[in-house]
Amino acid sequence: MIAIIDYGVGNLFSVKSSFSYIGAEVVVTSDENVIRQAEKLLLPGVGAFEDAIAKLRSTGLDKVIIEEANRGKPIMGICLGMQLLFDKSLEFGEHRGLGLLRGKVVPMAGFIDKSLKIPHIGYNSLIFKKSHPLFKYINDGDYVYFVHSFYATDCDDSLLATTEYDKELTAIVAKGNVIGCQFHPEKSGEVGLNILKAFCEM
Repeated sequence: MIAIIDYGVGNLFSVKSSFSYIGAEVVVTSDENVIRQAEKLLLPGVGAFEDAIAKLRSTGLDKVIIEEANRGKPIMGICLGMQLLFDKSLEFGEHRGLGLLRGKVVPMAGFIDKSLKIPHIGYNSLIFKKSHPLFKYINDGDYVYFVHSFYATDCDDSLLATTEYDKELTAIVAKGNVIGCQFHPEKSGEVGLNILKAFCEM
C-alpha cells in the first residue's frame, strides 16, 4: 500500500486517481499509524514552502516522514513535496526543510533569462544525468508537466535528471530510498503514469 500524506497542501485527488489507474493500492491519510504501516510514501505539495513545512511540523508528520525514510521506506515528493525533502528553501526568507536530501531550493528569478515567464508552466523534456530504476518505463527526452517558480540546487549527489528552461533546472532527484520530482507525474500523461508505475515497483 502507498500512503499519500495529507497535510493540507496537495493535489490529492489527481495523485490518488493516477495511482489507482495503474492498479496500485493507495490511501490518502494523515494518520501516523497508517503512514508507518504503508510500504511506500508519497509527499505531495502545492503552494508556499514556509506554510507547507509549518503544517507538517504542527502535526508531527515531519518526524514520522523522517523516521520512515531513515528506516529505508521508499518516499517520493512531488513539486513542493520534492522541495520539502531538501535541507532548506530560500522562498521568501530562509526555511529549514526535512533534510532528507542535501541541497537548497532557490528562486528562478535572477537565474533564468528575464524574458521568460515565472512560474515555469508547461511541458518540458527530461535530460537524464544517470540511470535509475525510476526510468524503467520512460526515455531520455520524454516530456513532463511543470508548474514552479523555485528549483533545487547544490544537489549533485542526488541529481537524476534536469530540464531546460533557458538554464538547466533540477527535475528529478534520488538518494537511496528518497526520490523527488519537481514536475507533476499525475499531470504528465502516460510518461507520468510510467514514472509512478516504476516507483511502485521499487
